[in-house]
Amino acid sequence: MAFNVISEAQRCLNCKKPMCKAGCPISTPVPDMIHTFLEGDILKAGEMLFENNPLSMICSLICNHENQCEGHCVLNRKGAPVHISAIENYVSSHYFDRLHFKRIKKNGMRAGIIGSGPAGITIAIILAKRGYDITIFESKEKIGGVLRYGIPEFRLPKSNLEKYKEKLLELGIKIRPNTAIGPTVTIDDMFRDGYNAIFIGTGVWKPNTLHIKGETLGNVHFAINYLTNPDVYSLGRSLNVIGAGNSAMDVARTALRHGCEKVTVFSRNDHLAASSHEAEYARFDGVEFVVHVEPVEITDEGVIFAELWCDGEGHLFPIQGSERLYGADSTIIAISQGPQNRIVSTTSGLDVNSRGLLVTKGVGETTRPGVFAGGDVTAGAKTVVEAVNYSKQVADAMDKYMQTQLKKES
Repeated sequence: MAFNVISEAQRCLNCKKPMCKAGCPISTPVPDMIHTFLEGDILKAGEMLFENNPLSMICSLICNHENQCEGHCVLNRKGAPVHISAIENYVSSHYFDRLHFKRIKKNGMRAGIIGSGPAGITIAIILAKRGYDITIFESKEKIGGVLRYGIPEFRLPKSNLEKYKEKLLELGIKIRPNTAIGPTVTIDDMFRDGYNAIFIGTGVWKPNTLHIKGETLGNVHFAINYLTNPDVYSLGRSLNVIGAGNSAMDVARTALRHGCEKVTVFSRNDHLAASSHEAEYARFDGVEFVVHVEPVEITDEGVIFAELWCDGEGHLFPIQGSERLYGADSTIIAISQGPQNRIVSTTSGLDVNSRGLLVTKGVGETTRPGVFAGGDVTAGAKTVVEAVNYSKQVADAMDKYMQTQLKKES
């Protein structure tokens, strides 16, 4: 592993205008990191990664590198790009395992983080390092959000999240698992108890539906629910997956690893929404694909799909009389998710848009003073690295807000 990583690192041209950095949503300093690594200072290289992206160790495993850093590498034009993700993972993992935080002087201010997904973890780390007393409220039993409950083990080993939990606790961050804000504890309660600012990063956990006949049948499930705990589902020998994004690929590949013998993914378009490498992995795992179809009805025996035709301008229409049953023991619907409303319904002053996403102004500021939001709950389902990049800006905005409030009080 180390020899391969070093060989890959030595292929880096250390470009004066690094397109790899430009192609990264969080502007990872790739050439500088690689150069420092090759000089023998892996800890300094790891520090570069962590300070730029606290979730570097995770992003190195799950990012869509082919469209980001590696896809922009100049070597990609005539051959294979530098395998940046492998280098980043090797360096960041080495650094993270040796990272220890010194005792940080508290500044006397308190911030609450609702949700422990990518956005929540990022903001908690940044603000804790600046002296804020941080409490994370997580509705589930373990931290990670979509990282733990939406990404399969074979793509992201959960041991990484346990390492993050250790670092959060080392920073003095308090974690309250199994605590959903809204039903029992409210945002008003948090302000009453002295929180100077609150961040909402609850993600999107409400499955989108097809609104077709058969969705309530006993052999029909939703992707986000299935991925949360595949072990509790009995899907049978065959499965139809409706939707062709990355979540659909995760569902399909997970189902094959949990006993399904035949898994078919159905898509309206021949250009799948999933990244090409995730779709390629699915094909190698044995997943079958059917394109240019849309579901008409779900039955106990499978799903009835209609074929689609294109008018030449990109618009797809069902072909009458083309309906056909694709048999399967179970069906999983994987067409993205929306936000739940338990916080909005119990909190005054928070506006949402037509999709139920929190409305923000500036950087993460909701319509209620002192309440900030970010991640999927404001932008819809996005990538992890995009959530981390925006969360860095939200952390700065929260810091500025709390320091301004402190000056007003003094």
